[in-house]
Amino acid sequence: MTFAATILTLYPEMFPGPLGHSLAGRALREGLWRFEAVQIRDFAADRHRSVDDTPAGGGAGMVMRADVVASALDSVAAAGRPVLAMTPRGAPLTQARVRDLAAGPGAVILCGRFEGIDERLFEARAIEPVSIGDYVLSGGEMAALTLLDACIRLIPGVMGAASSGMDESFETGLLEYPQYTRPVEWEGRTIPEVLRSGDHARIAAWRKQMAETDTRLRRPDLWERHEGARVKPPSGARQRSKDE
Repeated sequence: MTFAATILTLYPEMFPGPLGHSLAGRALREGLWRFEAVQIRDFAADRHRSVDDTPAGGGAGMVMRADVVASALDSVAAAGRPVLAMTPRGAPLTQARVRDLAAGPGAVILCGRFEGIDERLFEARAIEPVSIGDYVLSGGEMAALTLLDACIRLIPGVMGAASSGMDESFETGLLEYPQYTRPVEWEGRTIPEVLRSGDHARIAAWRKQMAETDTRLRRPDLWERHEGARVKPPSGARQRSKDE
């Protein structure tokens, strides 16, 4: 199964962009994933090819029209793929959601622009709003590239080793442990002795400790969720306690 991405955008020339290079670019050339960029403006009905209009109720900026975007969306065969809209009003993208997407047939990705998209589109079509962070971009294209990069690297055959992504940040609910490489000493700073010991058990324990420490200090929100999941008893155990 080839991961297929269809991107609906006002700027199709932005794709594949950086995804045409490095691992993602090689995977694209090898047919491990494919993409199609659809120009939303092609579905505008007036001679000016208008895709937006002023906000109802007044306000700054412009809003993408539901009828035009819906026509573009309806022209795409989803073929079992989820339809995602990149918007700061969406649910935060997580590594778990990325894994789910990467394991599937691909995604249809809608890139918003201006002040957003007429809300009636989300009421009329099955669309999953997705955010890549609590900040605002000029449009959804950069967010779509980010989402696709996160998915593509998990497609079997893209990364050199099947296990190369297993210890990375967020895969276990923690930030990744610190990394080092040669030279052993640089500007008076030395690679920790444990990493040079050859003792794999000690190295694993050190990495686990550092991942937990860094997560607790840098991302207390992640640490709280990780701790909550770790101490939560199995549902069966809870049920037995109630029966006893």
